[in-house]
Amino acid sequence: MLQLENIYLFLLILPIISFLYSSVGHGGASGYLALMALFSFAPETMKPTALLLNLFVAGISFYYYFKEGYFNKKLFLSFAISSIPFAFLGGTIDIDASIYKKILAVLLVFAILKMLNVFGKENNSIKQVKLWQGLVVGGVIGFFSGLIGIGGGIILTPVILLLHWGKMKEAAAVSALFIWVNSASGLIGQITTGIVLQTESFILVAIALIGGVLGGYIGSKKLNNQKLRYILAVVLVMACFKLFFT
Repeated sequence: MLQLENIYLFLLILPIISFLYSSVGHGGASGYLALMALFSFAPETMKPTALLLNLFVAGISFYYYFKEGYFNKKLFLSFAISSIPFAFLGGTIDIDASIYKKILAVLLVFAILKMLNVFGKENNSIKQVKLWQGLVVGGVIGFFSGLIGIGGGIILTPVILLLHWGKMKEAAAVSALFIWVNSASGLIGQITTGIVLQTESFILVAIALIGGVLGGYIGSKKLNNQKLRYILAVVLVMACFKLFFT
């Protein structure tokens, strides 16, 4: 996996992605998948690698947001109860590479909109999540998380903000742990089908953690890096086009 052409460029961009995602409470799987798509990784390698990176980066991000007191346990459980088993189920399903690329491209649109702050506005009027709402939202996001190899936070955070179920940093804290449990469940599901993690994946983890630690620390306090977000949005757009038309 690390014998790729231009691998040094890949390794340079990787911690930047983990930094940006960790700063908003995300593990970064959609960004890692986009980057791997641009560098022509095989889909069977992309999914487990992205979930493994998620486990470490989202875990770090959650630690910092939890430490700052932003975690809402009740809100998290509303989604996690159904997302965990469905993420496992999604992880056991192997889909055609062309279909995989198209679904990933669609989901990357959420990442692009998030980086452009389309979902960045808070609302002081917070509503209570109903049980059925949490189960449906968590289950659907969890299934696609395991199927595609993401943690689901890039979808959950916009949903929380759009439906006024929580504020920005509260959504970030909940999403960080949501990503972690879904990534773990989805990865276990993949392993049960015979997928084996490559040794090189852990080298990528070490590199991604550099950005993840910095992003989680700064993001949980105060962060203003809009220009970098715009750059990442451009990378994601490029990946979308590559996935759709290759």
